[in-house]
Order: sequence, then structure tokens, then C-alpha cells
Amino acid sequence: MLRQHLGLRMALLLLTLVVGGMRSQAQYKPVQFKEYDLANGMHVILHEDHSAPVVATVVQYKVGSRDEDPARTGFAHFFEHLMFESTDKIDRGTIDKLVNGAGGELNAFTSQDQTVYHFVVPSNEVRLALWIEAQRMRKLHIDKIGVETQRGVVKEERKNRYDNAPYGGMLDKLMAGTFRGTPYSWSTIGSAQHIDSAAISEFKDFYDKFYQPNNAILVVAGDFDETVIRETIDAYFGGYPKAAEPTRPVFAGLQPMNGETKETINDPRAQLPAVFIGMRGVGMKDPDSYAADLLAKIMSNGESSRLYKALVDSAQISVNADLSVIGREYGGLLLLVGIAAPGKDIAPVEQALLAQVAKVAEGGVTDEELTKAKNQTETEFIQSRQGAYQIALSLSNAYRYFGSTNEINEELAKYLKVTKADIQRVAKRLFQTNDRVVVTYIPVKG
Repeated sequence: MLRQHLGLRMALLLLTLVVGGMRSQAQYKPVQFKEYDLANGMHVILHEDHSAPVVATVVQYKVGSRDEDPARTGFAHFFEHLMFESTDKIDRGTIDKLVNGAGGELNAFTSQDQTVYHFVVPSNEVRLALWIEAQRMRKLHIDKIGVETQRGVVKEERKNRYDNAPYGGMLDKLMAGTFRGTPYSWSTIGSAQHIDSAAISEFKDFYDKFYQPNNAILVVAGDFDETVIRETIDAYFGGYPKAAEPTRPVFAGLQPMNGETKETINDPRAQLPAVFIGMRGVGMKDPDSYAADLLAKIMSNGESSRLYKALVDSAQISVNADLSVIGREYGGLLLLVGIAAPGKDIAPVEQALLAQVAKVAEGGVTDEELTKAKNQTETEFIQSRQGAYQIALSLSNAYRYFGSTNEINEELAKYLKVTKADIQRVAKRLFQTNDRVVVTYIPVKG
């Protein structure tokens, strides 16, 4: 009887997802935009939408941790913080106050491939957002006060997120093993020692190399007048000269991993044993990336996913089982995670994770699993196109990674074209290997 009830609930869930996916597809409209280049090489994308009195600006600089000197890691992330310091016309500690006082919000993030800054403001404050971005693009003050302040902020962030956190440094170890010999082999936060020992002149050189108009993409999305915005952009950004193209590391190819490497860490901060397994995935521009994303959903998205049902629900050896796909421009990481249930050993969790990915490579997936994953993807896609900031970020990423802004309107169709045969082929490609990095954490009393 219990099985029948569970089956009925699953059928209702699938029906809801199918209907919801059909509704989302019917409501989706292609994102309209205009784009052009300033004489100095800055690429501009405009998306006009008067449905709400809000405007988002995104400035994406084509610089991430992969562009750093291996002896000076953490610079890209450091600038994510430093860019909120003073400029020629903005005093220290006032950027937040200016934007918040205008009723807006702001933030930034860094990855291996990019550094992105954004504002979301009422439509009548869009000139403020553009002025701030123009100020800090070429008029940032890189001085002792600002640098020393942000050194402290970044070191504290590293302590909280890595050094003093349970399972801290896990991703560093997996990236180092999976991408050994490439600029993806260190984390974006970098080394505290590198940031500590860097001279102010080194930060200035990094700024002058990468924070240039021809290394940036500006997106304005929302409720604005195109003529006014074009005039404002030209006035604020157009006077900056075009710089030399920055030299970047060349990805000559990944080195062989030569099988499995394992490390066990005694962790006084961990509450439960955990295992993290890193394998090479696919890059963002790889045609197999769409099937890989859907495969990850089938394996670990929700309580009906394969890993949850096998390790958490049925065997009850784990409180969490997950597969994540981390895509970057020149490669990717597959991350399998298992956290043991209280009183359970971690070895069976590792074995079960590997058994499940081997099973999907050998037997493929069902029609129902693929339909559900596509519906989930479609819903996420629609949601990511419903706000000014989400649209602006998606537009900047489409141009940044694919060289075609219209990729924003073509991406969903590529997911929907994936077949069961594609899923199994990609599962074989990714999982039928012994090349992996396994890091196990064992709780110990401090």
C-alpha cells in the first residue's frame, strides 16, 4: 500500500512538472536587445523593458583567477573588494551609501573566468550607477589605506569560508588535483600569503592590465530611455582610451591524471564524516555540457533523484548525496559529495556514490527521469529571465563565453534536444574512468 501511495505521488509530481513546463514554455518570450561597441572597444548591450521602474547594470570584466600569476594568486578576487574603495570623485566608504540611499542594491562576484559587478536601482537613478562604474573603471585609487583595509577583509573571508570551516579547503584540493598544471588549479580566493606580500605597484599593474574598457562588457537592462542611456554611456565611458589587449595564459591541454589519488583529513570542525570525489567534467562551450547538466539533475536534484533514493532513503548510510557540475570556459569539474549518516562509516558512502554513477553509465536513464530534468531546467530558465539583473547577467555571459549575445535565446532549445542516448553517452564519457581525486574528512576532537 505504501508503495502504491508513493507511486501515485510521483505520478502527480511528474504531471505537475510537465504541465508547469508547458506553461513556462508558452509564457517565454525571446529577450530583445541591442548591442554595439564604443570606439575604445567596450561592448555595450541594452535590454529595454518598461514593465517595472527598475534598471540593472552589469559590468563584466574578462578577468578571473585563471589570469593571475601563480605566485600572486587571489588578485582577481581582491579587486572585487578593492573596487568599492575610493576614486577621483568618490570618497572611501561611500559607494554603498550612494546606492543604498538611492533605493538600490549592489554586489559583485569572481570566478576563474570573470569578475562581475552589478547595481539594481530605481529607473531615475540609472545615471548614478553608470557614473560609479565609469569612475572605478579607470579612476580607482589604489593606495595604502584601501589596499591594507581590503587585505584584512579578504584574509578574514578566507578564514571564515576555508580555514575555519568544516571540510575547509576541499574545493582547493579537488581543483588542484583535477586541473594540475593549468590556471584552474587554484581557488579564486587565492593565497593569503600572496596578497600579504604583494606591493601596491603590483596591484596597480593588475588594474591597468585588466580594468580597461576593451576588456569589459556593459549591460543595461530595464526601464530606461535608449537615447538618454546611449548619451550617458558615451559621456561617462567614451573618453577612456583603448588599451593593449591583455596577455593571458594559454590552455595547451590538460595533463593526464594517471588514476585515482586519495587523501584523508582529520577535521576538528566536521560533525560527520564526508567524502568528496572530483572528476573531470566538460567546459561551458562543450556541446556535451547540456547533457551533463541534465544528468546531474537526474542524479541529485531532489528526494526523487537517484543518489538520494539510493544512499539516503534506501540504504540510509548518508544524510546528503550530491553530484554537481562546475563548468568553466576551458574545462569542468564533476563533484560527487557524500556525508555519512550519524554512526555510519564513510567507506560505504564512497562505494555507493561510485556504484551509482557507474550504473547510469551502463544502463542510461528512463524517459520519466529525462522529462523531469528537462522540466526542471525549463522552469529554472524561465525564472532566470524574470528580473532585470538576471537578464543583464545572462546577456553578459552569452556574449562573454559564446561571442553571441543571442545565445540567451538559443540555450533552452539545446537542453530540450538532449536524448536518452546523449545522456548515456555523456555518462560513459565522464564516469567510465579511474581518474579522480578523493578527499575524505574524518571528525576528530580538537
